[in-house]
Amino acid sequence: MDNYILLQRHDNIAVVTLNRPEILNAWHTAMRSQLVDAFSELERNETVRAIILTGAGSRAFSAGQDLNEAMAFDGDKGAAWIGEWKRLYDVIRSLTKPLIAALNGVAAGSAFQVALLCDFRIGHERVRMGQPEVNSGIASVTGPWIMREILGLARTTDLTLSGRLMDATECHSIGIINKIVPEEKVMEVSLSLARELAAKPPTAMRLNKQRLREMTEVGFRECLEAAVRIHREAYGSGESRQMIERFLSQDAS
Repeated sequence: MDNYILLQRHDNIAVVTLNRPEILNAWHTAMRSQLVDAFSELERNETVRAIILTGAGSRAFSAGQDLNEAMAFDGDKGAAWIGEWKRLYDVIRSLTKPLIAALNGVAAGSAFQVALLCDFRIGHERVRMGQPEVNSGIASVTGPWIMREILGLARTTDLTLSGRLMDATECHSIGIINKIVPEEKVMEVSLSLARELAAKPPTAMRLNKQRLREMTEVGFRECLEAAVRIHREAYGSGESRQMIERFLSQDAS
């Protein structure tokens, strides 16, 4: 089996690496499944006290959804696809241990969403983040919910409808990158923060994270219901396939 997820240990810190660098760590069904398994295993492991999520290579944390996979979606597949994201987002939101995104490059689309679901984000000056789905004919549902909780409605509308990517300076100014460091220091600083968090009292950490999850749970469940309905219509229309084909043909030329 291909290892789309790599796991490393640094004492009581686990590092999870998205491992498809040849396509900017874009995720597909197998990668999402392996990531769910990895997070579930780390949650059960009492010797792990903090987790870092990063991407392989130097270009991307993750470019988000693998468009080669999404191009084959119809309405039913689009609806089922949301079930995969529900499982992943559920396991991330249910982690009782702090989760740090070590941003080694672009975090776009669903990868931007996953980065926002992490508790902290460390990046460098070349990091770009945003929600470009509209440019590929993909409707955004979970993205706007996550962004609104953190960024407010005005900026959520901007990013959802424009599809633009923010540079690291803008991300830091609005609080979604906690710290910008030299590129070669991203993992070192992330590990330092992870060790600091791992030393916190575990029961208090668990209860704090539990309460933060409870504060947003109703909106999260409503968002997932809307996502099934909207993606069934969006992918069923055929527009997404047409736009993805156009995007991939431009990218190949």
